[in-house]
This record gives sequence, C-alpha cells and structure tokens, in this order.
Amino acid sequence: MNRVRSVLAGLAVALPALTFAQAAEVVDLPTRAGVTERLLVLPNATPTAVAVLLTGGNGHLDIAGNGFIRRDANFLVRSRDLFAQQGFAVVVVDVPSDHASPPYLGGDFRASPEHAADLGAVVAWARGRFGKPVWVIGTSRGTQSAATAGLRLQGAQAPDGIVLTSTIMGRSRFGDSTAPPLTELDLTGLKQPVLVVHHAHDPCGVCPPERLPELMKHLPASAVLKTVDGGASRGAACDPWSHHGYNGIENQVVGAVAAWMREHQ
Repeated sequence: MNRVRSVLAGLAVALPALTFAQAAEVVDLPTRAGVTERLLVLPNATPTAVAVLLTGGNGHLDIAGNGFIRRDANFLVRSRDLFAQQGFAVVVVDVPSDHASPPYLGGDFRASPEHAADLGAVVAWARGRFGKPVWVIGTSRGTQSAATAGLRLQGAQAPDGIVLTSTIMGRSRFGDSTAPPLTELDLTGLKQPVLVVHHAHDPCGVCPPERLPELMKHLPASAVLKTVDGGASRGAACDPWSHHGYNGIENQVVGAVAAWMREHQ
C-alpha cells in the first residue's frame, strides 16, 4: 500500500506570486517490483483533469516527507500551484527509489521500459484516484519522459493527453542524458491530443526554436504548436530562469496550456 502524508503545498513555492497554499500529500507509489515513485499530490475535490508534471534535467527533485521540494526551480514544478488554480489535480513526479542517486534519470533511463512502467503506474493511480482524464506534461528533458509514456503505455496506464514544453530536439549530455531527442523518434502514431509549447527565443542549445517545423513532422498531424514570447531571461541558456523556463510568463503559459487541455479532453 502506498504511504501518504498530508503537507502544505505552499511550503515549497519558489515565487512570491505563487502563495496559493493547498493541502497536499506525499505519496510513495509502488511501481515496479521493489520500487516506489515519490509524488507530491495537490488534490482537488472536483478536478477537471489531472496534470502529471515531469521535470527536466536529471529529474531529481528531492521531495521530502513533509512535502518540501528542495529542487523546485524548474518551470513546471514551481508552477504547480498555477495548475491547481486552473482546476486540475496536480501530481509532481520525483525519481524512482532505484534511481535516487546520481545520475538519477540520466543515461538512457528516460527512454527505458522501466521508466515507462513507473509513469504508467502513476497515470493509472491518478486516474483511479480522481476519476478524470490524466495528462502528462513534460518540460525540457521531461519531454523525453512524456514521449516515452506516449509511445510505450497502453490501456489504463496510457495518458489521455500529452503536453511538451521546451522540447528536446538535439543531442547533448545536458542532464547526463543519452536518451534520444524527440526529433529522432516517430511519434506520428500517438492517439492522444498533443500540444507543443515553446518560447520563441529559447536559448537552450538542445531546444532551438528553428527546429520546431522538424519536430512537428515527427508528431501526429493533429498536434498543435503554440509559441510564446516575453518574460525575462537570466542565467545559463538551459537554466529554469532563462526563456527556456518561461521566466516571468508562467501565468500566461499555464493559462494557455490549461485552456487547450480543457478544449481537448
């Protein structure tokens, strides 16, 4: 049986504007044999859908037992309360228990059947818990995880929709990952609605906006691309506070994603 702890989601909010506090839970969800996946869950009594948030980089958030996220600068992770305010139940995914040390989700793990099994368990659990469509939303390296979920999962474990933000389109060792970029995958057979969100001036070398037309050719014809602009960019090119992480336009981006999700479920 998974272990649940009640906490305050607001404890881990990184931005002063995101002070919305909601009772939350830490869940250690059994996935593969002998493996658990730690989740921070922001429940909603009447959610319109469930947003499963997949962080980038090496995937390590270090969610504590009291719900505090020690590594919460990532765009999706720091915006979790914004998704909750949009009426979604929110599930933030940390690393599985057998990848709780470096390189965490590095190597080719994000493309592996083991990672798919973990994500499938999360999707099935979330759908059973909330009784609503479950969307996987990945950013940066998290888009590789979202693609793995779309390609490998079926039936009750398959997500109802996929959102890709700051998609990985080039190879590098950033995040210690050797998983293939989405421009090397055939995702045209995905049955779910797919939304691609990208900053028009994303400076990250593995997410160049000029490769977006190429990316869209690897996705179903029904996939939708939304580019955004504005905000402030600081730090290294692939840092969460650069345009790569939608710094300063979090509300705009989450609002656009939420509206599209509601229209396509």
